[in-house]
Amino acid sequence: MEIRHLRYFIAVAEELSFSRAAKRLNVSQPPLSVQIRALETEVGVSLFTRNRRKVELTPAGELLLEHARRTVAHLEHTADIVRRAGRGEAGIIRLAFTGSVPMRESFARLLRTFRGRYPDIRIELQHMTTGRQFEALTDDQIDLGILRPPAALRETRNIDLTPIWYDQLRLFIPADHAQAHTHAPIAMTEVLNEPFVGVDPQVHCGMHEHLMSLCGAAGFTPRIEQEARELSTVLGLVAAGIGVAVLPACYTCIAMPGVFSRPIAADDAESWMMLASRANDSSPLLQRFLDVITELFPRGARPEIDHELV
Repeated sequence: MEIRHLRYFIAVAEELSFSRAAKRLNVSQPPLSVQIRALETEVGVSLFTRNRRKVELTPAGELLLEHARRTVAHLEHTADIVRRAGRGEAGIIRLAFTGSVPMRESFARLLRTFRGRYPDIRIELQHMTTGRQFEALTDDQIDLGILRPPAALRETRNIDLTPIWYDQLRLFIPADHAQAHTHAPIAMTEVLNEPFVGVDPQVHCGMHEHLMSLCGAAGFTPRIEQEARELSTVLGLVAAGIGVAVLPACYTCIAMPGVFSRPIAADDAESWMMLASRANDSSPLLQRFLDVITELFPRGARPEIDHELV
């Protein structure tokens, strides 16, 4: 049974006239009658009763009409979805992100805009560390990642990186710190004798490299008292008085009790969130996502940062 047979059958069943159905289908009547007889032969029952005055459905024909309509509608919907997927308007995007990404209003705005524009594209979200995202992209387990890669990973072959969001780096200090109640930027030389809470370099989120770079530029190597794998854990350790920490400004939104943040007096106290994708991936689905990002966040734009104190 072909879809063409079902379309012919539906037309005759709805018109209850072979001549009107033929006109509706833009075919001649004799071939239409042949197709209906072939369908009846295939199913083994009469679908219509015919006489010179009228055409009527048999009980079997009424049952087939119900199912034929559903079948044709489903096939038409499926064909439409496939065509839209080919244009990048339907399908699934597997998007991974690091822990700090949901803290940004920009992330919520990106998802709202994209989902509103392309309601038939489902975004499967996965929380994943930076290092794991690079592995997942290589193994085709995700399509895109939003991360803060260290310099060592930025040259990874077959992975394209696009800067999308800029973050200032800030110094997070405990409430009883001598600098806690000043609003002035703090130079790294002012904390050279302080213990630091660092981020485990094996997390590959770039923060360990940022800390070492800022301290190195100030002429010292930081004394790392404790390391943590989660940046939110770093804040808890700062609150406990273990040490001070360098983190992105977006972490001020956590408002950890007992922790203050201050700007760092250094030109390179900055970090970029980037979109990672497989090189040469020409999927129209992913291109739609990239187009929305480019529209909302022009490449290289540096928005004004005005985070409240923690």
